[in-house]
Amino acid sequence: MLFRKKHPRSCSYCSFATTLADGSILCAKKGMTSPEKACLKFRYDPIRRIPGKQKAPDFTKYDENDFSL
Repeated sequence: MLFRKKHPRSCSYCSFATTLADGSILCAKKGMTSPEKACLKFRYDPIRRIPGKQKAPDFTKYDENDFSL
């Protein structure tokens, strides 16, 4: 998502937005908005994106011989 040409239009990723403690967004251009909305002034800020958690690796398919030298 970081290097895509098209980014999801959401106020939570906008450079003009500030996230408040209750989860709402304060936009410098439009005022109070919800995180799902996006206006025409939307500008993507990659720093505001929070990556998802990685899945833990599944080691159950390996046995003791796979880890010995």
